[in-house]
Amino acid sequence: MSDSDIIISAEDRVTPATTADTVEVPRLSRPRRAAKPAKDKRDVRAEGRAESKPKKARRRVALPRFNFTPLQKLSAAGIAMTTIVVGGAVIWHSGIIQRTTQTAIASVMQATARLGFRIDEITIAGRGRTPMDQLASALGATHGSPILAVDLEQVKDRLEALPSVKVAAVERRLPDQMHIAIVERQPIAIWQNNGHHVLVDKTGQVIPGTIAGYEGLPLVVGDGANSRADELLAMLASEPALAPRVKAAIHVGNRRWNLMLDDSRDGLEVRLPEEDAKDAWHRLADLERAQGLSARQVRMVDLRIPDRMVLKTERASAPPEPGKGRKDNGA
Repeated sequence: MSDSDIIISAEDRVTPATTADTVEVPRLSRPRRAAKPAKDKRDVRAEGRAESKPKKARRRVALPRFNFTPLQKLSAAGIAMTTIVVGGAVIWHSGIIQRTTQTAIASVMQATARLGFRIDEITIAGRGRTPMDQLASALGATHGSPILAVDLEQVKDRLEALPSVKVAAVERRLPDQMHIAIVERQPIAIWQNNGHHVLVDKTGQVIPGTIAGYEGLPLVVGDGANSRADELLAMLASEPALAPRVKAAIHVGNRRWNLMLDDSRDGLEVRLPEEDAKDAWHRLADLERAQGLSARQVRMVDLRIPDRMVLKTERASAPPEPGKGRKDNGA
């Protein structure tokens, strides 16, 4: 069909409408869409991530459940504690911890020695009879040793364990000097025992070394004489005029004393009782002052009987004890 074939009639023509003829055509309003609820940004992000890469659901592994009784739990705890204790004891007794600790401490001490804290000088005060090698051994350190590694308390104990040392003090004078001060035991008597002569102090402690220079000390003889020497000398000192004449004291039966005056072999023999020996000693001093026993050639005075005194001008070889065998004749 062509354009000439189209026919438009008068009715089909559209004329401009007047105001009166205007017919209102109702407008059709669009239906309002329901407001969408606002989405949380976190949900949006989550949705975005979910859409971009969906996550795989984790699969939970079901663990076995053990229903232990209280007694079983207590037993398990005891076994675990025993294992820990035994294992720790094994490790401790193996020495691994101690060796590791000692090695670390030794390394630190050597480092301090390289910094100048080492022994360069050792001074000793109060030494008379104690040998130097014993003091050096007790110190346990030599020149060049780390001075901070010296245990002062242990050195003090080792020094006081020496037979000739009574009291000791050890001082560390940083950075490089050790000072030792000792108080030696003072001999009060010579102890003759089993044919040997040694010096003893007031406690009966044997002082090693020669007795040279101490020959003038009293001689105590017999078992236990060393431990009672101080008691004997205190008694003798109560009569200062007679005490210096005592040259030897024989401990008889670990009970009493026989004294030798003027000479340890051929002097005046005085037999003291087991009890009240000090009173008998005073009686002897009074008798000597009054009668001068030495001038009368008396060889033995027996004071073991409290109410009488026995004098002999001849030396008896083996006099019997009172109450045993024949009785001593009174003088």
